[in-house]
Amino acid sequence: MSSSRIHGLDTLRAIAVSLVVLHHYVLFVTDRPTFGWVGEIGWAGVDLFFALSGYLIGNQIFKAIAGGEGLSLKRFYARRLLRTLPNYWVVLALYFLWPAFRGDGPLLPLWKYLSFIQNHHLEPGTAFSHSWSLAIEEQFYMLLPALALLGAAVSRSLRGAWLAILLAFAAGMLTRDWLWRDVVAGERYWMHHYFKYIYYSSFCRFDELLAGVAVALLRNGHPQAWARLTRHGDLLGAAGLAITGLAFWWFVQDRYGHAPTVFGFPLLGLGFSLLIVAAVSAGSLLNRVRVPGAGALALWSYAIYLLHKQVCVLGAGWLAERGVGPESPLAIGLLLALSVFTGWLLYRLVETPFMALRERWVPGNTARPAARPVEI
Repeated sequence: MSSSRIHGLDTLRAIAVSLVVLHHYVLFVTDRPTFGWVGEIGWAGVDLFFALSGYLIGNQIFKAIAGGEGLSLKRFYARRLLRTLPNYWVVLALYFLWPAFRGDGPLLPLWKYLSFIQNHHLEPGTAFSHSWSLAIEEQFYMLLPALALLGAAVSRSLRGAWLAILLAFAAGMLTRDWLWRDVVAGERYWMHHYFKYIYYSSFCRFDELLAGVAVALLRNGHPQAWARLTRHGDLLGAAGLAITGLAFWWFVQDRYGHAPTVFGFPLLGLGFSLLIVAAVSAGSLLNRVRVPGAGALALWSYAIYLLHKQVCVLGAGWLAERGVGPESPLAIGLLLALSVFTGWLLYRLVETPFMALRERWVPGNTARPAARPVEI
């Protein structure tokens, strides 16, 4: 299977999965500020995944549309499903067929997981609750290429695409504003409603996906502007870090407040999009530095994300029975290592064979695929 890795994107993906794992360790294992503010803001790793997905998928789509080969919806969907479904189905089978694995959390009806609508009005505390983000990504994978082709058929103007992105950002902010006032402000169970109607909602959480798509559109629709922009990768990376840091500080100070809820997610999207531009800018520090282990974590990140939550919960219970508390360095080290190991195992046994089959059966997204496609 041919592949081309970009060190900067691998670093960002490794950071994303690390943030999520640490946050879930705090949330589901210790229920204490075990990793300080990093564990507290770790949920934003999902948003970084969103931004990366928006860029990577958008780049594939816009590149195919702009080129002479055209985008094949059938090939695109086949490649996405072969990439996402095998791991997901294996872990879903663990939750449904092995009661000890899922623990006490209730499961939604199977059809909701299979159709990727489990995030709609999802009750906090549900088993496999972290699959809400996978549902949003899968919805994104299904909608974006069709919308892009429709837009290209109706109008060749890039202004229309940029206008659509801006209107989508505005719609997301207006939706969060309305929902926060309607189901959070003054409500007795305001935090429950925040997660159920805002945090897990497809209509409220596409800001970072849009930000990634905007970067992809800039790269493929405005090549001259992109070339000028990427000459300043380190400056953009510094700006991205500053904006991301500001967003992190804002959420740590008042995560559930009205202003962060409405404007904080677009701010995260802006910070992450600048980091993505820096990551793919030739010669930038983020692009050229190969962080030890980041490539492996990036490669296994999807599998790690799927398994880590229950692996840590079950492993912590087993260690507690033997007198090892979840906040001890030994427990933390063992459980984090176990999360990586089980993710690697799922990657090797399930994801790798299906990726090889994908390259054999569906070697590209275009209507007339090149002989040697490059997978980013």
